[in-house]
Amino acid sequence: MHNSASYTDGLTRRHSASPTWTVEAVKQVRYHVVEASGLFDTDSTLLLSGCADAALRPGDRRLVVIDSTVQELHGERITRYFDHHGIAVTLLPVSADESVKRWSLVTDVVDAMNDFGIDRRREPVIAIGGGVLLDVVGLAASLYRRGTPYIRIPTTLVGLVDAGVGVKTGVNYGQGKNRLGTYAPAVATFVDRSFLSTLDARHLSNGLAEILKVALIKSAELFDLLEDFGPLLIEDRFQGSTPALGTAARRVVSEAIHLMLEELQPNLWEQCLERCVDYGHTFSPTIEMEALPELLHGEAVTVDMALTTVMGRMRGDVTEHQSQRVLALMDRLGLPLWTEVLARPGILDGALADTVRHRDGQQRLPLPVGIGHHRFVNDVTPEELDTALKELDTARRRTGQNFAPAAGLVGAGEAA
Repeated sequence: MHNSASYTDGLTRRHSASPTWTVEAVKQVRYHVVEASGLFDTDSTLLLSGCADAALRPGDRRLVVIDSTVQELHGERITRYFDHHGIAVTLLPVSADESVKRWSLVTDVVDAMNDFGIDRRREPVIAIGGGVLLDVVGLAASLYRRGTPYIRIPTTLVGLVDAGVGVKTGVNYGQGKNRLGTYAPAVATFVDRSFLSTLDARHLSNGLAEILKVALIKSAELFDLLEDFGPLLIEDRFQGSTPALGTAARRVVSEAIHLMLEELQPNLWEQCLERCVDYGHTFSPTIEMEALPELLHGEAVTVDMALTTVMGRMRGDVTEHQSQRVLALMDRLGLPLWTEVLARPGILDGALADTVRHRDGQQRLPLPVGIGHHRFVNDVTPEELDTALKELDTARRRTGQNFAPAAGLVGAGEAA
């Protein structure tokens, strides 16, 4: 049940005063991202046979780690599905949001795997929840017995288009976001938009931030789709209540996944550190951690993108009109252009310095070129950041935006 893999091996021995052996092995991995409408309808066979590497059979048993809010909302439907198909399931409900994305949550999952007595080759763990839960379960699975297969079933929009389709796992450590983690692809990810029917508007906007990210750096067509349909898709919860909205929802999600995988596939292990999908992720890790629990992940990414859009305009790579379109769309999607964290002295300089350490001593900062293109720069100065910050503050005041997360949502679970 592992990810399909093949190895190119080589062993050389050099005879000298100090004999040296050199081992070379290249592992190729394969994993699947499957669009799966109505995944837990009892007549659906996608989990049973829709993906050979992750197939379920009557009489099998599975450990299912599920977000506690998802269990409340969808648990009966999920349990009915497994019962109907003769799968013995042990459920582990977990409350998972960014504030508890810590090592202790990983050990909770590992304890459950140990108690379950999991067969690490034939019994992949199933993770059902938002991006935080997927990251935590992925990390636990990658560590347990040095690698246990797992399946991702994301239930949030950010999980569908971002956290669920890559190979990275991780938890926060100290003030560092995802400071502990591994590269461990799931056997398969099943993308089912029906879970979004119970997601609130703020968390839908949170996922749209990651879709906007890939649009700004790779696809003007996707950006136009978001301009035309973004707010309507939030209202519709991506459920396709009209034919036009159904088509738009499918196109937006499918294109976002394709564009993301198009960038990830040639560079899964990040050997090349110039990654355009790092757009919006230069300053946002620090902003997000400093602002907890004020901002969700996609909201922090949006603040980063708003700032770098202004920087692109200052450098002449983005026109004034394009900049206004980008900031206006962020606002229409219910995303923040600003956080008071930005007013803290040195916050951006410190964030950039931390990113430079992560990117092997260079900034490798992706900046937008128009809408749908990008380039990398290594010459951002503190003075440029200071000027961009002031211009962003002016721009967001011009929009009249005064972003304040609803009190009931601050620190709330991400998976409803």
